[in-house]
Amino acid sequence: MGLICRILVWARVDGPFPERGWPNPFICRQAECAILAANRGYWARMKRILNMAGLILVAAAAPAAASAQALEGKWANPHRSVIVNVTRCGGAYCGTVSWANAHNREKGTTPGTRVLSDLRPAGDGVYKGRAFEPKRNISGSATVRQVGEDVMIVKGCAVMGLFCKEQRWTRVS
Repeated sequence: MGLICRILVWARVDGPFPERGWPNPFICRQAECAILAANRGYWARMKRILNMAGLILVAAAAPAAASAQALEGKWANPHRSVIVNVTRCGGAYCGTVSWANAHNREKGTTPGTRVLSDLRPAGDGVYKGRAFEPKRNISGSATVRQVGEDVMIVKGCAVMGLFCKEQRWTRVS
């Protein structure tokens, strides 16, 4: 007699047909199989849920490390007239002009000019810091949002956020 049948006997449950003798071994075996099958399904679902939770945690941790490394490198503005080299500077990131076309050099955007500074992670691939627009000699706040490995949106705002400009920069290999 299985465990379920012993429990049924202990609980003094009368079957639907007491004249045939209770507990009926066939019914007990069916009950045991049903409960065991339900438990197997439960533990299989729990195992799947725990595996998915583990994968989600690993996946969530990987982009944070990858995005910080992906921010570093050479980036070109939309017209490809300026290339900015983004590197670590202390505990933050900075962007320095490494190349500019002749027109931009005439306007003041010369190699070595720091156009992004103090960029610090703000979460979800977003970095906040300071921007400098050498053509107009204006400084303001900067928000850099990484859209992909090779694309980032750079937004600079001046005069308490009233005047903003946004550009889509692409990685230069």
